[in-house]
Amino acid sequence: MTAPVPQPGILDISLYVPGASGAGGMKLSSNESALGASPKAIAAYQELSASLHLYPDGGAVALRNAIGAAHGLEPKRIICGSGSDEIINLIAAAYLGPGTEALMTTQSFLVFRIAAMARGATPVLATERELTTDVDTLLAAVTDRTRVVFLANPNNPTGTYIPFDEVRRLHRGIPPHVLLVLDGAYAEYVRAKDFSVGFELADSAENVIVTRTFSKVYGLAGLRLGWGYGPAAMIDVFNRIRPPFNVSAPASAAGIAGLGDPAHVEAALAHNDRWLPWLTRELTALGMTLTPSVGNFVLARFHDRVEAASADRFLQSRSIYVRPVTAYGISNSLRMTVGTGDENRALVAALKDFLQAKDQAA
Repeated sequence: MTAPVPQPGILDISLYVPGASGAGGMKLSSNESALGASPKAIAAYQELSASLHLYPDGGAVALRNAIGAAHGLEPKRIICGSGSDEIINLIAAAYLGPGTEALMTTQSFLVFRIAAMARGATPVLATERELTTDVDTLLAAVTDRTRVVFLANPNNPTGTYIPFDEVRRLHRGIPPHVLLVLDGAYAEYVRAKDFSVGFELADSAENVIVTRTFSKVYGLAGLRLGWGYGPAAMIDVFNRIRPPFNVSAPASAAGIAGLGDPAHVEAALAHNDRWLPWLTRELTALGMTLTPSVGNFVLARFHDRVEAASADRFLQSRSIYVRPVTAYGISNSLRMTVGTGDENRALVAALKDFLQAKDQAA
C-alpha cells in the first residue's frame, strides 16, 4: 500500500515564501500600508466581535454594493473573495486545466504561476523589457493552448506599469476565447495619466476581468479581502465554484467602512507620493539602480561588488526586513516597501552603514 499521491505537477510547484518579519522589527517586505487601516474600518471590525457565531452573508451583497458605489460598477458583476489570491485561483480553476497554457511575464506575481500549475496547466513566461511588460513578446507567446493571460499592472515585484493603450493593444491581439486578467493590486498608487486599471475594458468585453485587493492602500492585508469585476456570465461561473462563505463578516464590515473613508485613502496616497521619490533618491545616491516604480515599494539592484543577500542579512541584524526577489528571477536585488518616515530613514541609514563597512573591508 502506498500513501495518497497528489495530482501530477503539484509537487513541481515551488512554495510561495511570504515576506519575512520579526517580533518588534520593521517589516518592509510585503508592501503593506505604511498608515495601516482606517480607524473606521478597525471600529467596524471590532463591532462584529459579539456575533462571531453567525455565518456571514454568503453573497457579500453589502460589500459588493459598497464596491459598486465607490467605483461606479454594477454589483452583480463583482465577485468577492479571501484576497485577490482567491479570485486568481477561481480563474485558474474555471478556465485552466491539463493541456492548457497560462501566459504571464517572467517577473510577474508568483501566484499566477502557482494557480496555473495547481490545475495542471503550463505557465508560459514572456520576457520583459527592462523589467517592464512587453506586449509584443506576450502576443508572440500566444498559442492554440493559451486560455488565460495574466497581467499585473502595475507589476509586482518590479513596480513598473504599461499605459492603457498598450493594455488595449494586448487585448485586441488575443483570441476572444482567451481570458485577459488585469491584476490591479497597486492601481490606487498610480498617478500617471495614461494608466487605467481596466474597468472600461471589462465593461465592454466578454473576456476581461479586473482583480483588486483591500490589502494595500486600504491596509486590510490581515483580513484577506479581495474582489474581481468582469462579465456577468463569468461571475456566475465563479459563484458556482467558490466556497459558500468565502468572505468573513468582520472582513466585509471593515472593507465597507474602509471604502467609506476616502480621506484615509488619500492620506495613504499622499504619504506614498512624498516618500517613494525620497526613498528612490536616497537609494540611488547610495549607488543602487532602481526601477521606475509607481507602487508603494522600490526594487533596488546592488552594484556588482555588493551581494544583495549580504545586505539582507545585515538589515535583518538591525531588525529590518525586506524582500529578496531571486524567486522572480531577478538577481542581486531587494524589494523594499515604502514605510513610515522613521522606517524609511532607518532603512537608508542601515544600508549606508552596510555599504560603508563593505568599502572599509575592501
